[in-house]
Amino acid sequence: MNFRRGRPREEPEINLIPMIDVLLVILIFLMVTTSYAKYSELQINLPQAVGEATVEVAKPIDIAIDASERYAINGQGLSYSGVETLAASLKNAADNQADPTIVINADAKATHQSVINVMEAARLAGYGRITFTTQSASK
Repeated sequence: MNFRRGRPREEPEINLIPMIDVLLVILIFLMVTTSYAKYSELQINLPQAVGEATVEVAKPIDIAIDASERYAINGQGLSYSGVETLAASLKNAADNQADPTIVINADAKATHQSVINVMEAARLAGYGRITFTTQSASK
């Protein structure tokens, strides 16, 4: 039984215009985002120079502080009589270095004031690069 006798049957259509529009948009996107291997066509010959690289190795100044507030600079004991004398000792240990690194090795039971004394002496001597050594906790 055919109940649709009077109506003509609609044939399915494929509309190509929207598909072409989408493909053109994709093509334009790919053209815009593509990077090219050749950036310039110029051939440049760079000048050559011969030279030796000079590397100046800065020797750090090691300051050790024990629990009884005794100081040692680069392994040599020092009698502490004030921040000014400690600053002078730092300048002597630095030799001709402009701004050496000062490494503070303080005992865990050393007083806070003894570490501050070393930092103040470094400031008076004109040295600003200070670092501290630590020990990782054992498990």
